[in-house]
Amino acid sequence: MARLATISVTTSLITTLRAQILDGVVEPGRGLAENDVAAEFEVSRPTARVAITQLVHEGLLRRAGRQQPARVPRLTAADVEDLFLVRMPLELEAVRLVAGDSAAHERAARAVDDLHAVGDAQRPSVFVEADLCFHRALVDGVGSPRMSKFYELLSGEIHLSMLQSRLALGRDRIAAEHGAILDALREGAVELAGERMHAHLDGARRAMLATLVDDS
Repeated sequence: MARLATISVTTSLITTLRAQILDGVVEPGRGLAENDVAAEFEVSRPTARVAITQLVHEGLLRRAGRQQPARVPRLTAADVEDLFLVRMPLELEAVRLVAGDSAAHERAARAVDDLHAVGDAQRPSVFVEADLCFHRALVDGVGSPRMSKFYELLSGEIHLSMLQSRLALGRDRIAAEHGAILDALREGAVELAGERMHAHLDGARRAMLATLVDDS
C-alpha cells in the first residue's frame, strides 16, 4: 500500500479511515487496533492512536476500553431515535434563526445544486456529505460557534445512520425536500419552512427505523 501524504500524516490517516468507514469498507463490528492500523498504513503507533481517538470522538468508532480495539458501531433503532431527539430541535431552531439571512440561503442553495450533481456512481460518503452540507449551511448560518460545534459532534452518527439504513430517502426526494425548505425561507415563510424541515427530518427518521427493523 502506498504511503500517506507527508504534509500531515495524521490528518491523512484520519481522512482515509473516515472515508473507509463512511463508504462501508470498514464494516460495522470490525475492530481497528492501533497496531493493525499502524502496520497497514505504515505509520507510527502514536499516529494510529491519535487517528482512532479522533474518530471515536466523531462517533464513527466506539471503544469499550482503552485496551480494546475501536469498532464501527452498528446503530440500533434506539440510537436513531436518540439521534433525532437531539437533532430535530437543533435544526428547527436553526431554520427559525436564519430566516432572514440571505447569505445562509445562498450557501444552502449551492448545497442543493451539489446534491443534484452527485452521480449514481459516486461513493456513498459523497452523497451523504452533499446532503449534510445543506443542513450544515443552515446551522452555521446562525453564527453560533457552539451550535456549529455541537452539530459537528452529531455529524459522524448522522453519516452512519444514513449509510447503515442504505440512504433510505434517496437523492431525488432529499433534494426536493431541501429545495422546498429553501423556497419557504426565501419567501420569508418561517413557519412553513419549519414545518417542512420537521416533515423532512421525521420522514428520514421513520425511513431509517423501518430499514433497521427490517434488518433485525
